This record gives sequence, C-alpha cells and structure tokens, in this order.
Amino acid sequence: MDEFTQLTAKQEKCPSQLPKALQALWYDKRGDWHRAHDIVQNASDSDSAWVHAYLHREEGDLSNANYWYRRSGQSQFNGELSQEWEFIASNLLDKVNA
Repeated sequence: MDEFTQLTAKQEKCPSQLPKALQALWYDKRGDWHRAHDIVQNASDSDSAWVHAYLHREEGDLSNANYWYRRSGQSQFNGELSQEWEFIASNLLDKVNA
C-alpha cells in the first residue's frame, strides 16, 4: 500500500499495467478527479463501480455515490475520504498481488 501511495506522489505517468480502478485512484490521488472519473464511468466491473462511488462521494453527489455503491456491492464508507481511498486501494492491491 505504501508503495502505491509513494508511486502516486513520485511518478508523473500512471502505470498502464494497473487495473482501471487503480488507475482511477492514482489520478484521483494526483488531484485529477475528472480523469479518474473518465476511467471508471463506463467500466462494468464491480471494482470500478466502487471507485466510481468513492469519486461521487468525494464530489459531494451522495445520491449518485449511493447508486454506484449498490452497483459495486459495497457499503457506503462512513469515515474520511482519505481513509476510504486507502481502504479501496488496499483491497484492490490485495487482489492484484494475490
């Protein structure tokens, strides 16, 4: 997890081998919400839907976020946005490294 967070701070270009959901989190961490949203908005997998939900929560559009949480099969996160980002990233990285 720490390696991924450091990568978002140091590397200018998002690694293309990352799954779309992690790419979106990478761009979001770098402050590019729109690019992050573009990556996941048309994806049909549950991981991308989860990131999509997080992005709409970050945006403040809770009704849209709730729709995407339902699509992802995840519950709405009740903590801080930074905690949710870390929680999602950690879960997705675990899948990649499994």
